[in-house]
Amino acid sequence: MSDRYISIEGIARRYPKAGGGTTTVFEDLWFSMRKGEFVCVIGHSGCGKTTVLNILNGLDAPDDGAAIVDGKAIEGPSLDRAVIFQGHSLLPWRSVLGNVAYAVAAKHRDWPKAKVTAHAMAFIEKVGLKGSELKKPSELSGGMKQRVGIARALSIEPKMMLMDEPFSALDALTRGTLQDEVRRICLETGQTAFMITHDVDEAIYLADRIVLMTNGPQAMIAEIVENPLPRDRIRTEVHHHRDYYAIRNHLIDFLVVRSKSFRDAIPEGYDRRHPPVVRPSADGPGPDAGRKAA
Repeated sequence: MSDRYISIEGIARRYPKAGGGTTTVFEDLWFSMRKGEFVCVIGHSGCGKTTVLNILNGLDAPDDGAAIVDGKAIEGPSLDRAVIFQGHSLLPWRSVLGNVAYAVAAKHRDWPKAKVTAHAMAFIEKVGLKGSELKKPSELSGGMKQRVGIARALSIEPKMMLMDEPFSALDALTRGTLQDEVRRICLETGQTAFMITHDVDEAIYLADRIVLMTNGPQAMIAEIVENPLPRDRIRTEVHHHRDYYAIRNHLIDFLVVRSKSFRDAIPEGYDRRHPPVVRPSADGPGPDAGRKAA
């Protein structure tokens, strides 16, 4: 498994101010992801989470540095990267099958219609929508629409799946069900995923690692948290794990206190290129505390 399947290398993003000068959202940002890894990013609004996601999906470009996927620098949108937004963003005149098949046909232009349909149906079935494939978006609930978006993203079998708070507009029960589906599918397919969330419990349940960003402007990666829970975690058992409250309290403490104060009291030895890696544990910070990211 490559440690640098996805690599953010020294990126910066700046915007001009109305009265002159520039606002630096972030600069000299470094981190990498392994193939098949699920990474969540947590930070307050304005720290640049969505800007990083847009750089990864090719809709924005960094002012400095580069974003690299599987050894190639990102230079624009690509079907190698799929995005699931907060809204479902479905084509209203197309059916469930039509929406998913549209993406499949765009990726595989040489495939016959029957093969496109069969491939699309396989992913519609994966998200539990078999039997609803001929319905239009107007006939679907919010959760079903988001399932279509997930099926569409997965159907092109991207090198990276990018998610911008995809469950935030859903009710708690639907949100939990879709989190279960996404986690199951990512584990089964080895899908690499990068997700923005404000929900600490969502990050703990879904992520292998959690990137903590300080408040913006001039945001930084304070640290990278390795999830101590087992990869095959079960939702109903997560809060019983001995390390659950250690990681939850660590994340809450960051959001409430350290996200604001970190930049004014940078720890000795902090290196932007190798943010510290921590692994919260019921026994304390653990042997990985302070280890620097590769």
